[in-house]
Amino acid sequence: MSKYSDYDFKPFLKEAIAKLGFEEPTPIQREMIPLILKGKSAIGQAHTGTGKTHSFLLPIVQRINEEKQEVQAVITSPTRELAQQIFDALNELIEQTEIQAKLFIGGTDKQRSIDKLKTQPQIVVGTPGRIRDLVKEGALLVHTSPILVVDEADLAFDMGFIEEIDGFASHMPEKLEMFVFSATIPEKLQPFLKKYMEAPVHIHMNDKRPVAEGIDFVLVPVRSKSRNRRLMEVMEAINPYLAVIFCNTRKNAEAVAGFLAEQGVRVGQIHGDLSPRDRKKMMKQIRDLEFQYIVATDLAARGIDIQGISHVINYEIPEDLEFFIHRVGRTARAGNKGTAITLFEPEEEDAVVRIEKMDIPLVQKDVKNGEWIELKERHARANRAKHDNEIDAIAKSKVRKPKKVKPGYKRNMRWEMEKIKKKERRKKNRQK
Repeated sequence: MSKYSDYDFKPFLKEAIAKLGFEEPTPIQREMIPLILKGKSAIGQAHTGTGKTHSFLLPIVQRINEEKQEVQAVITSPTRELAQQIFDALNELIEQTEIQAKLFIGGTDKQRSIDKLKTQPQIVVGTPGRIRDLVKEGALLVHTSPILVVDEADLAFDMGFIEEIDGFASHMPEKLEMFVFSATIPEKLQPFLKKYMEAPVHIHMNDKRPVAEGIDFVLVPVRSKSRNRRLMEVMEAINPYLAVIFCNTRKNAEAVAGFLAEQGVRVGQIHGDLSPRDRKKMMKQIRDLEFQYIVATDLAARGIDIQGISHVINYEIPEDLEFFIHRVGRTARAGNKGTAITLFEPEEEDAVVRIEKMDIPLVQKDVKNGEWIELKERHARANRAKHDNEIDAIAKSKVRKPKKVKPGYKRNMRWEMEKIKKKERRKKNRQK
């Protein structure tokens, strides 16, 4: 289907799609929507920002029987923020209907969740642990639901939630339709998939570039300055609508936020140690545009969709480079442009090279007096070192230690090697 109008959706869904301004389905939506409408289990492998949430919400809502007051679909996501986002997107689709959906996430009162279940909702959205607890209590009856969506499966695996999902999936119908969405499919996830999925269709969106178009990738060397000072210089050179500064740990995020606050920058924070109440308050402040800068850990890279992020700043390069993709994917959404700036030091050269091998075009720049200056020496130095090593190897292979050594033979060998090196350098220069 090339347009949403080509799908035979119910009238209320067509209205909701028009209201959201959707015209053409994204590639993952074109592949997944027909499969879910037919009830064919599938794995959708796609990176962040590809429109996968609506690729399962639209066909699920289409299939709900409003006359049956029982659970018909369970959607699970590893973080509270992601679950909340899915629930919000779902409510935009069903607000003109009698379809009942409920959100169940950790950090909220479990008894209140149980009380909500005196009437079973038709669609359940939630985090794995809370859904499992409600099923275990006998409050949430999932045995009627033929549909299970596991969103961000690789993150769920990394966070140790697969056992919780297994804990309630085992209560669902034997002929379960399971739809798994993930940026990567780790080998250790396979036993879980095989347990519940019989010959699933595997949709792999193998885009050449795993990140959105419209992002400028800037690499900024820290040099002899502190990383904090470098960050301030970068911030002075940009005027973001909204910028997210990513750190690798909660401790570092708090330290960076504290440093920026000392410099007079009003900055928000998002990390895993915020209480549910503080996190909710912080998200409201962010959406109300109370901050121009947010310091975050990778939880935000995978778990939060904040509108209008114009800049992403990698204060540190993540150890798992998959998170680099998720971080930069926060910007240049919905056809907008974005900039991803990464601070780096010489010892991170290997990580930088691996990022470039992911088809990410990094441009090295410096900042002086609030102005950007393009640099070229990183590759030039690397190539020069490589050429020097090659020339050294050639010279060593051609100059041998004489069988009969005479006084001064080492000096003569050095002279001979220097002559060969000069000759090889001239040859290399002519080839350029």
